[in-house]
Formats: sequence, structure tokens, C-alpha cells
Amino acid sequence: MSTWEHFGEIANVAQLAGVDAASLIGMIVKAANTARMHKKNCRQFAQHLKLIGNLLESLRISELKKYPETREPLEQLEDALRRSYILVNSCQDRSYFYLLAMGWNIVYQFRKAQSEIDRYLKIIPLITLVDNARVRERLEMIERDQHEYTLDDEDRKIQHVILKREPSQHDTIVLKKTLSCSYPNMPICEAIQKENQKLQLELQHSQANLDVGQCEVIQHLLEVTEAVAANSLPEKTSFTKESKVEQVYVDVSSEKEHYDKNYSRNSEKQEASGNTSSVSSRRDLLSFKGAQDEWHSDLLGCCSEPLLCLKTMLFPCGTFSRIASVATNRHISPAEACNDLMAYSLILSCCCYTCCIRKKLRGMLNIKGGLFDDFLSHLMCCCCALVQEWREVEIRQVKGHQKTTTCPPTIQYIEY
Repeated sequence: MSTWEHFGEIANVAQLAGVDAASLIGMIVKAANTARMHKKNCRQFAQHLKLIGNLLESLRISELKKYPETREPLEQLEDALRRSYILVNSCQDRSYFYLLAMGWNIVYQFRKAQSEIDRYLKIIPLITLVDNARVRERLEMIERDQHEYTLDDEDRKIQHVILKREPSQHDTIVLKKTLSCSYPNMPICEAIQKENQKLQLELQHSQANLDVGQCEVIQHLLEVTEAVAANSLPEKTSFTKESKVEQVYVDVSSEKEHYDKNYSRNSEKQEASGNTSSVSSRRDLLSFKGAQDEWHSDLLGCCSEPLLCLKTMLFPCGTFSRIASVATNRHISPAEACNDLMAYSLILSCCCYTCCIRKKLRGMLNIKGGLFDDFLSHLMCCCCALVQEWREVEIRQVKGHQKTTTCPPTIQYIEY
């Protein structure tokens, strides 16, 4: 397992040399606000250091460093703050899976960091150098401000899953979902690749330190990463199959523009190819129904696409018509969708109609859920539900029924 000194070796503490204590505390507070893991611990630690920073601002540290009895404790305090910055910054930069696996070890580092900083603070003879009642009150406040650093319940559950020797199919789905939440603006394949690169770096550091136990843990994490990557492959291949079927459909519909003398013969060929594509799409759908999937977009993640959210709020019929076209596999115009919504609103069942479309969409995309969940989603925030549904359609690259136009055969004249 990694030690307190190991964090300093990784980030090269010498790069932070020359930065005073007050600036280091400001850097720690800023890094705590962007932490991806141990957010609660980072914020508690930063809040505790703010109290120390307020106290240090009232002292003339540059003059205190002139005296040997105060210079050495201040330098040791700054070294502890540098290591604390590296600890907090590691919760943002290091591998997500690694931080989960080393959860309790990092919690122990937070406890050790706070006790070390408080110990150096007590060594400094602040009370004798600065005879100020306000400073004494702040020292007492710092002593009373003691926090319990621990691992969150959610992180503890994920840690239990990731440390399993043989993760199940459900475990890989859970890990894929948490990994996508940890990298919100990145596709899952790129996130897995980035995790793999970070774990390789962790493995190199552990091998350099001859830490056999940590090397075994990282090797297991690399195997888990491969399992998560393998679990995302069937989904990609199913999307490829659907896109191929859609491409065949577009090619067949485009041929309708080139009718000539063999009009009747070409129409028979197109009808036969249409039957073939429908049979193949049914087979793909049956094979896809073997394992139910989950929503790739969150219900409350509508703010991640503000433009789509704004369009849906101002013109919900437009978004709803596109979703209904995909769910029912027939073209529905915004005007038709608006008429349906107005008609169902007269009998106070607008949410029932929209949740039925959501149920059809779930059945088509083979997503887990129930009718009550669909109704509750549209009842709480219909705009959020519509944005989630359309984002899911875009993520899966599913195309609905497109309105096609047929051209009559060219007019032929008989020459005499």
C-alpha cells in the first residue's frame, strides 16, 4: 500500500519549494473544490486549513523565519502543507479505480496529515510571540475543529465490487456506470483507455518502490478494466448492426428516385429487399433482447445539453414528435404530436400519453424499468424526461421512420 512519503515522491515536492504556507493553503482549498474522489474528506480538510490560514495571515511569518527557534517549525509546517497539497491533488489526477481500491489508505493519509499539521502548529510558540486574545481564540477554535475522516457508503460499495476476484456481469455494468460518471464529458471507451494508462503509471511507481502487495492490487485493477472494456463491446457491435440495417433501408429508399421502363420489375425487387431487411432487423432485435440495458443518460442530466433543454422547454412538441417517431416506427410531425397532446390534456391524461411513448421507447431499446417509473418521470419533470429520451436515442444512434417521397415514372411519348 502507498505511504505518506510515497505521495511526495510521485508529485516531486521540490517543485513546490519556495511557496509559503498561506499560498499552499490556498492551493489546497482550490484543489479540494475539483476533487473527483473523497470530496467530503477534501472539503473537511480544506476547511480545517482555512482556520490555520486565517491565523497565519495575522502573523509576520517573514520576521518569524529570521529566528532559529521559529524558522525550523515553520519550514516543517510548510513541508507538511506541500505533502497535503499533493494528497488532495491526487484525488483529482490519479486513477479512479486506484483511488477506489486504496480508499481506506487515503483516508488514513488525511488523518495523518491533519494530526501532523496540528502538531507542528502547537510547536510554534505563537502565544508567546503574539500576545493577542484573538489569536488565542483562533488557536482554541482550531483545536476544537476535529473531523472524522472516513469512506463514503457509496464508495465503500463500489470498492467492495472492484476488489472482487471474479466480478459478475452486473458488477461490470455498475463499474462502467460509475466510471462514466467520473468522466462525464468523455466516451466510455476513452475513459477506460485513460484508466488503463493511469493504472500502468501506478504499476511502474509500485514496481520502482518494490511494493509487491500494491503491484498485485494494481494487476487486479487492470484485469477489472479489461472486463469492463469487454462488457462494452457487445453494445458497440449491436449499434453497428442497427446502423447497417438503417443503411440498407436508406439505400433501398433512394433507389425509388430512379424509376424507368423497368418500374414494375424494380418495385418487386425493392419489396423483396424490404422484407429481407425487416427479417434481419427482427433477428437483431431478438438477439439484443437477451440482456436488458440501462439508461446511458441520467434523468437529471438535462443541464449537460442546455441547448436541447432550452428547445424542449420552448417547443416540447418538436422533441416529443421525434421521440414518438422512433418509438412507434412511423413518421409523426410536430403538429400531429401537438394535437395529440392537446387532446389528451382535455381529459387530464397528458402524462399518461407521454409515459406510454416512453414505455414503447424502452421496449424498443430494451431498457429496464416499469410503467410506474415512466409515469413518475414525466409527472415530476416532463422536460427532463423528454431530454433523457432523445439523448438516449442519439447515444444509441437509432433512427426512426423517415418520410420518403416516391417519384412517378417519367412520361414517355410514342414517336410516329
